[in-house]
Amino acid sequence: MESPFKGRTGLRRILNAARYSMDGLRAAYRHEDAFRQEIWLTVVAVPFALWLGEGAVERALMIGSVLLVLVVELLNSAVEATVDRVSLERHELAKRAKDVGSAAVLVALLNAAVVWSLLLF
Repeated sequence: MESPFKGRTGLRRILNAARYSMDGLRAAYRHEDAFRQEIWLTVVAVPFALWLGEGAVERALMIGSVLLVLVVELLNSAVEATVDRVSLERHELAKRAKDVGSAAVLVALLNAAVVWSLLLF
């Protein structure tokens, strides 16, 4: 069954997509402790990247690595919410899905640490 929202086109689709994206960001901030922490990390890190980066490429790498953490955290939160929506029972596949999402966040955080370390030290 196709979503009734798929038929929207043009400006209406863009406005709806922007609204849904803002709803998602608000929901993640409200309900996900890790996302809130990473938002504050971003608020601190971006100005430091702009100050410490030597040139546009270094700044872009530093900021991009931090924004990637937010992207992966949002995807992880979506996986966790979906798994919880399907069932709150303990199941090996549900655990695996959540653990893999968590591992993805860890890899994104390690990536940011490596990028910052290589560029600053």
